[in-house]
Amino acid sequence: MPADRPVLQVALDFENLHRALQAAKEAVEGGADWVEAGTPLIKSEGLNAVRELKKAFRDKRVVADMKIMDTGSFEVEIAAKAGADLVTVLGASDDDTIADAVRGGEKYGAQVVVDLLAVADPIARAKRAHELGAAYVCLHIGIDQQMRGVDPFEALRELCKASPLPVAVAGGLNSETAAKAAEAGARVVIVGGAITKAEKITEATRNVRKALDTLTPVKTELFRKYGATEIREAFLKVSAPNVTDALQRKGAMHGILPHLKDFRTKMVGPALTVRTMDGDWAKPVEAIDRAQPGDVIVVDAGGGHTGMWGELASWSAHGRGLAGVVIDGAARDIDSIMDLGFPLFSRNIAPDAGEAKGHGEIGVEIVCGGQKVRPGDWVVGDASGVVVVPRERAQEIANRALDVLEHENRVREEIKRGSTLSSVQKLERWEKVG
Repeated sequence: MPADRPVLQVALDFENLHRALQAAKEAVEGGADWVEAGTPLIKSEGLNAVRELKKAFRDKRVVADMKIMDTGSFEVEIAAKAGADLVTVLGASDDDTIADAVRGGEKYGAQVVVDLLAVADPIARAKRAHELGAAYVCLHIGIDQQMRGVDPFEALRELCKASPLPVAVAGGLNSETAAKAAEAGARVVIVGGAITKAEKITEATRNVRKALDTLTPVKTELFRKYGATEIREAFLKVSAPNVTDALQRKGAMHGILPHLKDFRTKMVGPALTVRTMDGDWAKPVEAIDRAQPGDVIVVDAGGGHTGMWGELASWSAHGRGLAGVVIDGAARDIDSIMDLGFPLFSRNIAPDAGEAKGHGEIGVEIVCGGQKVRPGDWVVGDASGVVVVPRERAQEIANRALDVLEHENRVREEIKRGSTLSSVQKLERWEKVG
């Protein structure tokens, strides 16, 4: 490998070894230089994961992402004996731990990479890591940080200028951003999900390798993180089930059904909330005039059975550019609303309407479908139903939902190749004991 060619390291953050080995095989075919047993893989499968990777890829350097925090020499020793060529130690650990890890590595033929995850002063720690005998430092933006859109590149440039050690970088990199990392001075570019979640891993790896070799981004539709101004765009790429998975199975409205002519229709927007009484349609209709384009009107009518939303209200909302309406109550004129194509979700359908009495409030906290909804919370709806996302977590959850989608894309590909969901996930192995 040419000395000026950045190393491409593939991070295998799987829970099951058989999936990691297959992904590694495809990634190496696509041009990956180093193979990493990720921390989740080691925690799940133990150092047997490192052992099996080394057996499969004897001509590749194998990285054990141990994230050692104590007993440096001992943990490096057992990783090295399993076949690791490089072992990670957390930069937040004590100097003695790093020094001891280096000594263990020298004894058993493994180099130490100091991971700067959550280190307040990466440059100072990199200099100290050099003094302690480490071989590399890694600027690492953790997955949970990535979901909030943390950008590593400014810090990476500064670290590469000042570090006496070669710098690796990890943190949501893809074929569009890998070149930027190399240009900033990274000597090892670590890519995980943008390779391992791809349906075609070999092709995805080739795209990253091309980006590194040419210092030219290769466009990708997936495996990127969305900013605070791109929340709607991100949510439109995922499903309501993806979103509730990202919320750890929370946020789903129950009993609220879609009324969509095209079941591919998606509704995404911040909530404008309404509280009213069964059959009183004044406040829901008044909310149309207060709403901003792209908003979703969410109505708490106590699960009532008298229609409070119909065709004319839908035409008004459609004309104002609203994203949709959700009613914990009843709607009518369903056929006309579906023909209009305006996204409507309601608990009940009824032909009769109440009266515009004006009871209730607009822009207050409500409960709809069993979920608390505040003004500005994000609402995502499709043929599977409606999910509410707290406004302060919207960017994070949008990115996590995309991560769910990307993982599912890879699992689907493995199923298409002849496996089954149970086999891919090894469900019996992971059933709760007791």
